[in-house]
Amino acid sequence: MGPSGAGKSTLLNILTGYKTEGMKGQILMNGAVRDTSAFRKLSAYIMQDNQLHGNLTVDEAMKVAAQLKIGSKTKTEKEKIINEILDTLGLIDHRSTMTSGLSGGQKKRISIALELVSNPPVMFFDEPTSGLDSSSCFQCISLLKTLAAGGRTIICTIHQPSARLFEMFDQLYTLADGYCVYQGSTKQLVPFLANLGLQCPSYHNPASYIIEVACGEYGNHIRKLENAIGNGKHDIRDGSFLGFKDNNGLNNANEYTNGMTNSSGKDNNISKNLLSAVEKKVEKDFTPIANEKENATVESSLLNEPMPKNQPRYGNTELQQFFVILKRALLFSRRDWTLMYLRLFAHILVGFLIGALYFNIGNDGSKVLSNLGFLFFNMLFLMYTSMTITILSFPLEMPVLLKEHFNRWYSLRSYYLAITISDIPFQTIFCVLYVTIVYFMTSQPFDLERFGMFLLACLLVSFVAQSVGLVVGAAMNVQNGVFLAPVMSVPFLLFSGFFVSFDAIPIYLRWITYLSYIRYGFEGTALATYKNRTKLDCPQSYCHFKYPSTTLEELDMVNSEYSLDIAALLGIFVVLRIAAFLFLRWKLRSNH
Repeated sequence: MGPSGAGKSTLLNILTGYKTEGMKGQILMNGAVRDTSAFRKLSAYIMQDNQLHGNLTVDEAMKVAAQLKIGSKTKTEKEKIINEILDTLGLIDHRSTMTSGLSGGQKKRISIALELVSNPPVMFFDEPTSGLDSSSCFQCISLLKTLAAGGRTIICTIHQPSARLFEMFDQLYTLADGYCVYQGSTKQLVPFLANLGLQCPSYHNPASYIIEVACGEYGNHIRKLENAIGNGKHDIRDGSFLGFKDNNGLNNANEYTNGMTNSSGKDNNISKNLLSAVEKKVEKDFTPIANEKENATVESSLLNEPMPKNQPRYGNTELQQFFVILKRALLFSRRDWTLMYLRLFAHILVGFLIGALYFNIGNDGSKVLSNLGFLFFNMLFLMYTSMTITILSFPLEMPVLLKEHFNRWYSLRSYYLAITISDIPFQTIFCVLYVTIVYFMTSQPFDLERFGMFLLACLLVSFVAQSVGLVVGAAMNVQNGVFLAPVMSVPFLLFSGFFVSFDAIPIYLRWITYLSYIRYGFEGTALATYKNRTKLDCPQSYCHFKYPSTTLEELDMVNSEYSLDIAALLGIFVVLRIAAFLFLRWKLRSNH
């Protein structure tokens, strides 16, 4: 606990292993140096924001978590575990509810439920009560108390809890300006502060009071508190603070209250009645640790050994992870209006619009320039529809990916391969629909081989553009990506061979044409349309482009090879997909 900026989240990120750079020292677990990689499998980090897939129901989300985290168990065992967790967390009646339709408290509970599937012995929570009303806060903390009673270690940051919630915590670690100002039992916070002359008023929330003290509302006492607690080296339960060395606890109330009186100085106006009340509280609260253990309600610890050896990194094989994530991604696509239905509608609508605009010009020698404009527009349309939708949707997946990958749900390879493959069938269907409409409406050559060549070039351009979107989406956020991706595409368009023929480009800039995937797509469709054709229809007395070879000469494509264009597009596709994976891995590491 602590005021804003005290270092709570930073400390929690260090303890979880989410932050591994820019610090020094050791973290011990059951007396042994913690191995971060092994520890991540034994722990779960539930972040402040509920990072959930809104297109899944509660039941579907739990089944995915079970398949990824406890894949070795049978279907019946997984179902039993899911039912027990949902019943315990009060979500059994919401199994068929979409996670996007849950209330704030229910979203927090489903976030906990997803991590409970693997029954981790250590669970971290960052502000579990943020955004919840008082009733939901109490339910959430009661749930954490129940989980702790089951043998788990529950560690969480919390921002000024009510007195009712504050009493539910066993151990308190308070931060101020990056220093520890209190560590120990929540019940002993008030006597500790009173001993330093900081008397919490009657009926005042102790949690609010320590925050007020840390913020300096009663003067600057941070250094005094830090020295008294040894910056976290002492624990109030053993009484080793302010000179008291009795490790069995502060059983002498007079010694305690005398220390309090002396430390508060001449101006200490604490009444005798209050001192008497403090004496009784000290006698009651500062009991030996042995008695605390005897009266504990914890059933048994889930983790007694220092650090389990040979822990599997994931709960399932990478191949099985791939199929689970692929199935989930296909389900997302089917339910996502933007990814699926709007794209389908846009491809069909624009297909008919372009078909009507360039109707029946493909075999007309007098309209070759318009037909070349049609070929270039195809590249433009397929590029932007494939690229922008990925830039908009992929970064939205990042928070969920960060959480699930950190909590060891799956490997990055399995995830990336699944999401890469999941959209290819849909992109293929949309592209085939669009190309079929425009190809035959514009009267391009009625030849199956030429249609196949035309379609293949268009498909590869859309796949490469989607790869560009993945690279940009993995490397930056939505705002930067939406601006930079179109700007970065301008050179590819300029050097595509449509605006300037290749022989007219200055030699020192000609190398850019070899990087332009639009150039290869445009060249491939032009070759599919015009190469090895005898002549075009000419309704006028003279048509300059009556012979297709003339068109290819103007475009400087006489010696171009269709197979080289396809090979180049495939090469760029592979390079960009690898680059997107490397950017994604870099981003995951930089966020940890």
